[in-house]
Amino acid sequence: MKKTQVGAWVIHHGRKIENVAKAAAHYSAIDTAAKAATLLSRMAASNQSQLSRDQVQALGAAGGLNPKTELLICLDQLEQQAVINVGADGGVETLGITNNSALQHAADLFEHNSPNSYERAAIELGELASQEPVLQQRAAEYIEDSFQLSSTESKQFLMQSSQIGFVDHEGEGNDRLLFNGNLFRNGNIEKTKKVLDSLSPTEAALVSELFESLAKSGAMEQSKVELLLGKSLMSKLRAAAMFDESVIANDTGEFTFVTAPSAFHKFISPMEDDAFDQAKALVAALKYGMSISSEHRGRIWGISLLLKKLLRGEEVGPAPAIGEDYRALELDGVVAIRKERNRCFMKLRKRDVGEIALQVLTDGDASAAVLEKLPGAAVNRYEGPEQLRFEFRRKTQTAPSKKQTEDMLRAMRSGGGL
Repeated sequence: MKKTQVGAWVIHHGRKIENVAKAAAHYSAIDTAAKAATLLSRMAASNQSQLSRDQVQALGAAGGLNPKTELLICLDQLEQQAVINVGADGGVETLGITNNSALQHAADLFEHNSPNSYERAAIELGELASQEPVLQQRAAEYIEDSFQLSSTESKQFLMQSSQIGFVDHEGEGNDRLLFNGNLFRNGNIEKTKKVLDSLSPTEAALVSELFESLAKSGAMEQSKVELLLGKSLMSKLRAAAMFDESVIANDTGEFTFVTAPSAFHKFISPMEDDAFDQAKALVAALKYGMSISSEHRGRIWGISLLLKKLLRGEEVGPAPAIGEDYRALELDGVVAIRKERNRCFMKLRKRDVGEIALQVLTDGDASAAVLEKLPGAAVNRYEGPEQLRFEFRRKTQTAPSKKQTEDMLRAMRSGGGL
């Protein structure tokens, strides 16, 4: 695997580890590397930048890092990698970093922390299960041969991997299938066809209609997708990661929208493009936060013009909405907001994130027509597709839905592979 692929799986697995008690003790190299690389992504801009001690602590807190232990460890590791300089006052100077280079640093940090065989196997398993669903028995044999694990050790490792969320599973015993949420991220037509062939003609027609709509509009409200597909069909497609859902939360509630998994991958590599979910969050904030804002708030009338101005390194504003609609993105280090009395201005800190957002929002018909349908409000939380899918599978998916999802996955792997 390329460094960026390894780094992307480190970030993916690190997020899973955070949500499972004691998992970090068994996968410490992944945990530490993921936290340090994510902090680097938050701190770094496309150009060399300087952050104060207070800014560094705020960005660490945004990532849930303990300021007296985890934050200091992460800063020390990043300084050893020569990507930051920590001043005597606690401020940090960062080199110009893109999300792609942050993934390379994640891979380096992973190696720096001396990963054990289980951690190396976890990275390989993530890649394996993203190609197509794999039989657990075959996966065990592959892991045993590749990482010199015993049959008992591989069985325990695969059980842990499912519990933590490195992979998902459907079925039981020797027929258990392992997969993850990246199955459809490369827009593979053959995979999609196999799933459609496993559905009834009516269901297949509805799914085709959904993806035709997504191709035209870029995104759809979750309620409209459920109205089109029905709860049962939507449930099994959601569990198999055949579409993505993202949540924007604000003081008035939550808004969920659906995109095709490959929507961000017409332009970039499926696993490496947006491992930190920053481009997805920027697109979501633009769609949700600024679409029908009143003129006195600062309504966007030209998304392309706005993003191109930001990409030139220019400041946009003043607008009251800037201080309200981009809180989550400011904490993620994507934008910098400057307040001058009651006026707010914004600059883009991550050019690569802005470029992805511009391509997604201006591709085909997925432009202002979509934005004008969505209400504006202060965005203070973003939840990405993988987190939402994982929570749904663990807490919501019913037994019949799980069986239907399993049937779809088996259809996908017909014709070879592990």
